Amino acid sequence: MELLKDFIDLFLHLDKHLAEIIGEYGVWTYLLLFLIVFAETGLVVTPILPGDSLLFAAGALAGGGSLQVGVVFLLLSAAAILGDTVNYWIGNRLGPQIVRRRWIKQEYMDRTHAFFEKYGGKTIIMARFVPIIRTFAPFVAGIGAMTYGKFLAYNVIGGVLWVAICVFAGYFFGGLQVVKDNFSLVIIAIVIVSVMPGVIEYIRHRRAMAAANKSK
Repeated sequence: MELLKDFIDLFLHLDKHLAEIIGEYGVWTYLLLFLIVFAETGLVVTPILPGDSLLFAAGALAGGGSLQVGVVFLLLSAAAILGDTVNYWIGNRLGPQIVRRRWIKQEYMDRTHAFFEKYGGKTIIMARFVPIIRTFAPFVAGIGAMTYGKFLAYNVIGGVLWVAICVFAGYFFGGLQVVKDNFSLVIIAIVIVSVMPGVIEYIRHRRAMAAANKSK
């Protein structure tokens, strides 16, 4: 329970904690940001790590001069692209065994499969902006939904777009007084906006299933 409380506190006060980390570790903060983004996108067991909110917070601190925005953008774009690449190959090599042993929730897999069914290859780009699905989309692609060449193209485009939008949103708007005064609310809003596409898709899927069952 205490661990969950600490995680929620870290998540809601990323600006303060990240500022403290910068003060304590200096340039090593870049490595920490790289590893978090890489893990959130590259490891199927870490989908709850902060993604959009962390990028926004890093951009906001870069806007205040604590970090170099160009370095943040390039480094985290590389982390996002490499993370998805590793996740793809985990799915390609070990995916069937992981699914059979139920080491990950079937619900997450089903939701991601539904995205692939509807959007095809564009799922890799769109999933970047949807927590949970962002982590599982490259994994599912690796299992067999997409050739690596096609996946790589979508991966690069999606990774750069995701990092650019979130980091530069923080860079240009994170310094506004209203954002500084209500940073926790901004983080919650980012999470809600990110999750909404998945929620809408889930509701549509449930309604479609209910309608199909009624017609039988």
